[in-house]
Formats: sequence, C-alpha cells, structure tokens
Amino acid sequence: MGGDSTFDVGFRRRREGKTNYKKRLELVKSGQHRLVVRLSSRHVLVQAICFGREGDKIAAQGNSKELEKFGWTAGKKNLPAAYLAGLLAGTRAKKSGVEKAILDIGFRTPVHGSRCFAALKGAIDAGLQVPFEASALPSQERISGKHIEEFAKKMPDEEFKKKFSGYAGKNVNARNLTSLFENAKKNIQEVKK
Repeated sequence: MGGDSTFDVGFRRRREGKTNYKKRLELVKSGQHRLVVRLSSRHVLVQAICFGREGDKIAAQGNSKELEKFGWTAGKKNLPAAYLAGLLAGTRAKKSGVEKAILDIGFRTPVHGSRCFAALKGAIDAGLQVPFEASALPSQERISGKHIEEFAKKMPDEEFKKKFSGYAGKNVNARNLTSLFENAKKNIQEVKK
C-alpha cells in the first residue's frame, strides 16, 4: 500500500490507557516532583518522581507490600494501607531532599475520601508540601481503620470468621485494627530519625 494513509496511530501508552499525555504535560511543566499514586487490585504504590529528558527518575517510593516490615500485617489495599504507603513514601522523599510535589493520580477519578487521598494525607503528614483541598482528605477515623474495626465488631462470630479469614492466618484481629495501625505508623515515623 502507498504512504497516503489518513489514519494516525496514537501513542502506545495512550492506546493502552496507561498515560494521559495532556495531563502529564501540565504536571511536567510545573517543574516540581510528582507524587504519583497508583492503586492495583492488591497493593498501593506511592512514588515521588522527577521529570528527566532521558526518562523520569524515582526519588523515593513506598509500596504497601513493604508495610509488613513496619508491623502492618492487615490488608495491603485498604484505606489505612494507602495512608501508610503514602507516609512511607513521603518520609523517604524528605530524606532524599524532596520538599514539594504535585499529586498525580493518573486516570483515577478524584473521589473525595478515597485511597488516593489517604496516600496524599500520609505524604503530607511526612512533611511533603503538596497543594490539596482539605475536603478531599478522608477523616482520621477512616485513615486509622476505625470503620473496619467497627464493622468487624458488629458481626456475629461465624460471619466474622468467614469475612476476615485472611486476617486470621496472619494473626491479625480486625476488631483491634486501630492499635495495629498506630504501631505501624510509629515504626514508619522512626525511619525519619
């Protein structure tokens, strides 16, 4: 066939739904680090990323997979885990000299009180300066997992064992989740010192 095609093939990452280039350009033009929050079906990843001509450079990151080292043995994709991953990433970013960042949630719809904003709250509590709207952040009760704890306490024992069977294998009591959260938070904050 000849070279007279009228169809332009878009960028591969755009076709795959991985990169919104218009939004990315706006973030890169700011000249600041991006606080990138990515949620999978099993984990939360938070990274402080700096733009580079040869490719982006990761200044620091925190992954909910790592939280067991700090005493968090409960779920790795819930709201408290997102906050702790953000706190870990923010703590590491501060240690590597990052002071300011801009939130980048990719293709996620910004839902107030969601895991993306819990991760943002963790990074802010670690000392990163990130512009945000206060109403977007989840409440401290939800961040600490109190809503999960209260839900677990209301359940009959049989239903509780079925619903939280994954926690039992890790010796985690969902009815006492806030103390586990506070312990993990304290351990992550010790990394700062």
